[in-house]
Amino acid sequence: MQSQRASLIQTQQQKLSPQMIQSIKLMAMPIHELKEEIQQQIEQNPALEIVEDRSVLSLDSLNDEHPAEGYAEGYSSGYDEAPDTGYNRASGDSEDSKRMFLEGTISTPETLQDHLLWQLRLQPVATEVREAGELLIQNLDENGFHKEDPYIVCQSQGKDSTDEAITVVQQLDPPGTCTRNYQEALLVQIRMAETPPKGAAEIVEQYLEILEQGRSAELHKKTKLPKEQIEQAIAFIKSLNPFPGRQYSASETRYVIPDVHVHLKDDEFVITINDEQIPVLGINRFFDDLADEKHDKATDSFVKDNIRHAKWFIQSIHQRNRTLLKTVQALVEFQRAFFLRGPKHLSPLTLKDIASEVGVHETTISRIASKKYIQTDFGLYELRYFFTNSISGSGSSGSRFSKEGVKEIIREIISAETASLSDNDIMELLAKKGIKLARRTVAKYRGELNMDSSFRRRHP
Repeated sequence: MQSQRASLIQTQQQKLSPQMIQSIKLMAMPIHELKEEIQQQIEQNPALEIVEDRSVLSLDSLNDEHPAEGYAEGYSSGYDEAPDTGYNRASGDSEDSKRMFLEGTISTPETLQDHLLWQLRLQPVATEVREAGELLIQNLDENGFHKEDPYIVCQSQGKDSTDEAITVVQQLDPPGTCTRNYQEALLVQIRMAETPPKGAAEIVEQYLEILEQGRSAELHKKTKLPKEQIEQAIAFIKSLNPFPGRQYSASETRYVIPDVHVHLKDDEFVITINDEQIPVLGINRFFDDLADEKHDKATDSFVKDNIRHAKWFIQSIHQRNRTLLKTVQALVEFQRAFFLRGPKHLSPLTLKDIASEVGVHETTISRIASKKYIQTDFGLYELRYFFTNSISGSGSSGSRFSKEGVKEIIREIISAETASLSDNDIMELLAKKGIKLARRTVAKYRGELNMDSSFRRRHP
């Protein structure tokens, strides 16, 4: 008979605390969502208070106070950092700030398909896999699940390419899309976690109905896992999103508030965070005084916990702004030609390029770029607009011409034409500029620009 002995085993597990989860969420929030989150935290936490609520200046009053560059100077970031570029100002005066703001303010909401397609185009995958991925993404419903059988939708791409495309899309943000149902979505998210609790996958795969009914004792009996591990697994599963696509909706038009402003002044780029929209937060003085006094255990715990959470929330907002600032500084360095001369000079750029420069993970840059906008001397752009593949490869490893930059050149050629140019004519003009594209690619880019064919331009 074997003897049983108690033994100590040391293991390492990485777990996200509620504060870390909150910090990650704040990183992805644009200004309007951040304002709502701040208001919610103030209502929930009595130790947190608004020290200064800076009102939003109207465009008219802003231009009265700063007639030359009212909109650009209207921001106050509290950050003095700006990259020393040594650039010369591009020829010509910049457009009137008020007009540019009005032209760029209205934007349609980002759909799930838009969010996934942008990420897919930055993935280093084969053409067949990319094509299958695009078809799969267009086949998703509002929950992020397949509408039709994915293998029927991607018949021409083949099973192997479809399988690879499904795997790639499932791992994009939000994780768990491109699945059949919420059970499969949960399993994908569990597999993607670095250290999921033991039993989490088993519970979702085999005992989901028992979990939904809250019968934890039966789960303990079925899985033969200790109650503590069962509780950890259940808590982890509850933190996942069973319907990952629902956070994206295109139901209404919304107004965009730029999170950051970049403009050229005195031959240097000035980067300012738009924190005029965000109230200055601090710790309630009454609570601060209470922390220095002795009370019963429950009161002390209540006071200290709320102060700790308030400080963490304030620190997380500062961290968000610092990371956003560093990201935009790196963008300006990589995309200096764009910020000097405009959209057609946009260079290929990947999330990895910026992540390496900033010193964070690619997922952090993806969160920072999500749903945030940057006001430039050439208009208002979504932050992720600056991440674009080259026309002959993935990201900065391919051609020096980016897809978005080439599209702007095509737009310029068509807008300046005296006689309607065919796609073949445009292809030849691009070749003279060192840009080699197939005629069908020119037609595709022209279609994405919502520009008619040469025949329709001749016969409107």
